Amino acid sequence: MITIYSGPVSWFSRKVEIALGEKALPYTQVLVPFSQTRGYYDRPEPVTRINPKRQVPVLIDGDVELYDSRIIMAYLDEAYPAPAMLPEGAAARARCRMWEEFADEVMLKPIRALMHRTEPHDHESTRWRELEREAADAMPYIAGHFGTLDDALKRADHLCGDFSVADIACFMAVFWSKRLAGPPLAPHKALAAWYHRLLARRSFAKAADEIMAQDRVLSAKVEGAPETLP
Repeated sequence: MITIYSGPVSWFSRKVEIALGEKALPYTQVLVPFSQTRGYYDRPEPVTRINPKRQVPVLIDGDVELYDSRIIMAYLDEAYPAPAMLPEGAAARARCRMWEEFADEVMLKPIRALMHRTEPHDHESTRWRELEREAADAMPYIAGHFGTLDDALKRADHLCGDFSVADIACFMAVFWSKRLAGPPLAPHKALAAWYHRLLARRSFAKAADEIMAQDRVLSAKVEGAPETLP
């Protein structure tokens, strides 16, 4: 049985859980305690032993112990190849992994400027106003990334031809932006259609529902963010 050490509102853990769901692999989820003020705490021994960064996700599959969502997802696709999460051919796989990098690194950077919105805050404080100015500066970059995805999705239903890890990674970036009241999807029709197609898949809906349920317990309400799916 696969065990994943996950976080209640962890972008990268939920990526892995979606992949596990798409491959119909049974797994045990262990949620590491988290709060918006303390971050992750009371980390289980496997997390601190396996991951030198002491972060989730951590995956254990028999004697295989892994950390980092991209490493884990690459392992899952090799160890459990059906259905495949990467296309055939070295060039196509490299292009697909570039989309994953785009989501996890390029899109993440401006989205980080919105993450204070789920933390306890005082809307009248000087610090809050400074953070919101930074968020406003980040919004055009996020919208630009939406445009990049939209252009790609005008040519195909998925980012790499067939469904792949690229769709999982980029979905999480778009979902995180919506969760934090980022730019609207409406101007990007192909992207919006893709997003809703993915939400119709059970593994995506499960991850999104669980994050939103945890937000209701752990996070401050974000003005302008949806409270329910989609």
